[in-house]
Formats: sequence, C-alpha cells, structure tokens
Amino acid sequence: MIRVLIVDDHAVVRSGLRMLIDAEDDMETVGEAGNVRDAVFEARSTTPDLILMDVVMPGESGLQGMPKLLHEHPDVKVLVLSMQDDPRYVREAFAAGARGYVLKEAADVELVSAIREVARGGRYVHPELGARLVAAEAEAERLAEEDPLSDREREVLRLLALGYTNQEIAAQLFISVRTAETHRAHVMQKLRLGSRAELVRHAIAHGMLEDTDPGKPQSSPAS
Repeated sequence: MIRVLIVDDHAVVRSGLRMLIDAEDDMETVGEAGNVRDAVFEARSTTPDLILMDVVMPGESGLQGMPKLLHEHPDVKVLVLSMQDDPRYVREAFAAGARGYVLKEAADVELVSAIREVARGGRYVHPELGARLVAAEAEAERLAEEDPLSDREREVLRLLALGYTNQEIAAQLFISVRTAETHRAHVMQKLRLGSRAELVRHAIAHGMLEDTDPGKPQSSPAS
C-alpha cells in the first residue's frame, strides 16, 4: 500500500483527496495537515510513503517547508498538487526536493497515476506544465548564450573598458580587489576574450560606453 499524507489548508480539498485516494486498492490516506508545521508532526507519527502537498498555505509555503520535511524523512516522496501553473513554481518545487507536480485541475485519473509514478521512485509533471517548462528553459538558455554575463559582470566590463584598474573598480563598486579580479576573469572567460583591446571592442559593439565617465579617459583599443 502507498501511504499518503495530505497537506492542504482547505478541509474540503483534503476530504475530496482522501476519498479519491482511499478508493484505490493500492493506496491509503494515513493523515492530513492544514499547514507545514502540522505536516511535520503528522509525518513523524504516520510515516507516509508520499506527501501530497499544496504550495500556497498560511505560514510557511509548501516550497519553504519541503526541505524540513525531507530532512526528517529522507525516504518520503513529495508530490506537489497546486493551482499555480507558472513554470517557475515547478522549477522551485523540484529544486526544493519534490518528485512531481500536478495541477489541481487535473483529472482524478491523472493524480492517481502521478501518485503511483512518484511512489515507485519516478518523476511526474503535468504534461502542459512540462511543455511550458521546456520552453522556458530553452528561452533562458538562448538568452544566456546571447548575454552570459551577470549584471555585476557587465558593470565590471564597462569600467574595465573605460580604463579603470582593478583597484579603482573595487572602490567604485564597494567590493574587494580580489572580487574585482575574479569578475574580470569571469568576463574574459565567458566572452572568450584574450586582451583589453578585445574587451574594449566588445563593450563598444554592445553600446556599453555610451554613458562614459567624463573624469576618466576611455582606454584605447590598442592599450
């Protein structure tokens, strides 16, 4: 039997899920909780195989409480059941330790299938959400390839192209000289640049020197 703990702040939802789960021959509801705190205590006393967890709840969210539950019960599987259909929630749920993500609008048969898949050690994502997640990751990868630098690295690049030294960049950005040097190394590596001249040309080509500091002469590409 798959022992399921239901965690949702709505009693009506918990009641409906209990009826759905208990109607199956290979699973049973062993406990309910309306928030993460109660879920921790319920998990201790009921030792579920799977926790069916909502995301948005009073106090700690399901995503915030998941690491705590999994720390105490490392063998339990977590299947998120949520109304949140943004791919970011899916990504955050899996990062927190979830093994599956199903929308509350999903048909009963889909939820039951997801419970079985996650309980046996697999992963499950609502098909539509899975497609959105793949598309979002592809877009993020495309944008990263177009501009692989972080905001801080772009600022370091701009200052380097303007002729600032590592010491001056550190003072300008309120960081250590070592951190400035690290940012510079990352910039050169990510952009595959081998010299300051190439760095300056890159900055000019991407319009990064349009707002130059009049008190600091721009470096010559040949320097």
